[in-house]
Amino acid sequence: MAFNIYLPRQATINQLYKAPLLIYLAGLTCTPDNGAEKGFFQHAASQKGIAVLYPDTSPRGLQVQGEDDSYDFGTGAGFYLDATQEPWSKGYNMYSYITSELPSTVFSAFPQIDGSRFLKNPGKYKSVSAFAPVANAINSPWGQKAFSGYFGQDDKAKWAEHDATELVKNYNGPPLDILIDVVRVPPTPSIPIWIPGTADNFYDQGQLLPENFAEAAKAKEGKVNLRWQDGYDHSYYTMASFADDHVNHAARYLLG
Repeated sequence: MAFNIYLPRQATINQLYKAPLLIYLAGLTCTPDNGAEKGFFQHAASQKGIAVLYPDTSPRGLQVQGEDDSYDFGTGAGFYLDATQEPWSKGYNMYSYITSELPSTVFSAFPQIDGSRFLKNPGKYKSVSAFAPVANAINSPWGQKAFSGYFGQDDKAKWAEHDATELVKNYNGPPLDILIDVVRVPPTPSIPIWIPGTADNFYDQGQLLPENFAEAAKAKEGKVNLRWQDGYDHSYYTMASFADDHVNHAARYLLG
């Protein structure tokens, strides 16, 4: 599978420097090129001396019947899980790929990266942040479609293992410090309600549900910084505008 990687200058001019690694997991329909070309994470990463890895979002070209029928299931929509249902279980093993196979490959191929270095794998990752995440997949139309196809309708326990809101309820790792950016038009004195039909149509459709995650996380030590960004949309323009914040958030832990 293809991936892109950014190496900071510090890792190319100093053989002793080992760059910590930030992994960017893209959303539906994306390839390794989208974030690398439009996310603008390299700016802050170059300042902090952090490498950035851009994996793909699914296997490609497996010729599984139905994998190219819709944008939200199959090609470009692997949901970072290991499928248990046929025929998807033969190749759609993105969880194992992201957490094991890909890091091993990258650390072996790029000695400039520090290979000695949260919700589902406490201690394995140092930090986490997100742009417009599907934060409660079992209650999201996208998540329900994906989990039904990859896990089957009845294996709700497996669904919960890949739902951030369900995971945080049972989280016992280090104190939470999570940054989440979502677009929504806030109330004003003249209109004291949240306005439907905002610039992020996927939020309006009930696909993201970040409030559910933030509410579930209140019982845990630490914090979830859920930021509502006014005047933006569900695009890489938004991500480029706040990419520095997310890299700097990660840097506090990767370089600490």
